[in-house]
Amino acid sequence: MVSEGRRNFVVTHHTNPGNIWNILVVLHAQPRGSLDWLQISGLALGGHDENLEQRSCEYRLRAVAGRLQAVDSLIDTDQLERMLEDPQLRVFDATIHFATGEGGHSGRNDWEAGHIPGSRFVDLLTEFSDPDASLPYTRPSARRLEEAIGQLGIDGDSRIVVYSAVPESTMWATRLWWLLRSAGIEEISLLDGGLAKWKSEGRRVSTEPCVYPRTTVTTRPDESWWATKAEVQAAIGDGTVCTLSALPRSLHTGEAEMGYSRPGRIAGSHNASFTGLLDPETGCLRSESDLRDHFQGVGALDGERVISYCGGGIAATMNGFALRRLGQSNVGVYDGSLDEWSRDSELPMEIGEDRDNGC
Repeated sequence: MVSEGRRNFVVTHHTNPGNIWNILVVLHAQPRGSLDWLQISGLALGGHDENLEQRSCEYRLRAVAGRLQAVDSLIDTDQLERMLEDPQLRVFDATIHFATGEGGHSGRNDWEAGHIPGSRFVDLLTEFSDPDASLPYTRPSARRLEEAIGQLGIDGDSRIVVYSAVPESTMWATRLWWLLRSAGIEEISLLDGGLAKWKSEGRRVSTEPCVYPRTTVTTRPDESWWATKAEVQAAIGDGTVCTLSALPRSLHTGEAEMGYSRPGRIAGSHNASFTGLLDPETGCLRSESDLRDHFQGVGALDGERVISYCGGGIAATMNGFALRRLGQSNVGVYDGSLDEWSRDSELPMEIGEDRDNGC
């Protein structure tokens, strides 16, 4: 499927890499300057010889000097290591440690003890949250976000990789990925397996400080990447929208609590916990087939739109990231999530098992 708009193309496919490049040959033949971006979302084949394996992909290809450059939303450690000398590379450690009842704590100490060479630490609790908001972790205003992006040294030529130190904090890396993508920053990837995988493979780490030169950047915010309380309320009973809880099952059903004003879930929502997205042995994103099974059961791949929520808008970005790789591009993260929803006693919540099988 190909859709066109403002010199951009989106291709949702189930194909092999050779067919991807056939598409590029056709588009490359267009008049220079007629294409800005090609996005390919869906399924690709990877591996060598008879060891082919299916994996989800979301390639974004940028036209640079008349040539298309591929950027996948997920990058592996081999790829990153080969890029470390690229002057346009920007690598960010977004580690936050979260403890129930205590909230989030900066992972800066982890970064100082050893990080991927050339990486900078980003404190999402201070640099990328609204200090004036009533809810913790609230995304900053467009102006504050643009300023924070410039402080990171990102410009139109930057190639960005985000990671976390341990699998448990992957959600904070996807949170940074989501914030930047929603601001129109295109060339950004998540490091599969993060620092833990990097170190387990014996790759070099550094304790050297890193600060990239400040830039001035103009963002292009896309509010469709987010959902408001009003949109979530309007989606109740709307069969075209799938509202999806990323919380563990026990929190979704109300059997366990995390200190929100009321237990349970947003009425009409279904559960696809973020805990099922990573391979517990490697800390890497699960295979495409596993991810598809994870979301297909609740109908998240079939809806016209998905609203992803959790407790505070962090784990919800993991579901959003995975869904986009599966070709579901119309996903909005409810930033206030249960923390905001549960405070309003007029808004409906449910406990117990879901009343039906999915959206």
